[in-house]
Amino acid sequence: MSGVAFVPPARHLLRAKDLADARYFEPLDGDDMARAAGLSRAHFSREFRRAFGETPHGYLLTRRLERAAALLRTTDHSVAEVCLAAGWQSIGSFTTSFTRTYGKSPTAYRESFPPAAAYAMIPACVARFYGRPQRSTFREDTAAARD
Repeated sequence: MSGVAFVPPARHLLRAKDLADARYFEPLDGDDMARAAGLSRAHFSREFRRAFGETPHGYLLTRRLERAAALLRTTDHSVAEVCLAAGWQSIGSFTTSFTRTYGKSPTAYRESFPPAAAYAMIPACVARFYGRPQRSTFREDTAAARD
């Protein structure tokens, strides 16, 4: 076992982590997270790493990559749209970070999953409506009997 003991994160560090979780798609940085925690950037960075085992920047990057991967798996948005929706400003840095983390480019990652249309959910009422016969057979028996 390593000599580092688990230290429960203080509430101010959780506020910074919550900020990254909730607003990962905005142009956040370590200064914004440190401000949310009410600490200087250097002190915040040390405390965050001690409490969570990674740097604030690393944590924010992980949130963005997780969101981008989910969007690539479940939507048909372009890679550029996914890049912006997940909080990157540059498609080049997004592609580099994504490839380094997932071992394949965003396009190749998407191609390794079923198309987004396979995940489309149709409300049951819509499925029932379109599943019904298009012509009504109501009273056809009486019409045939009259002929």
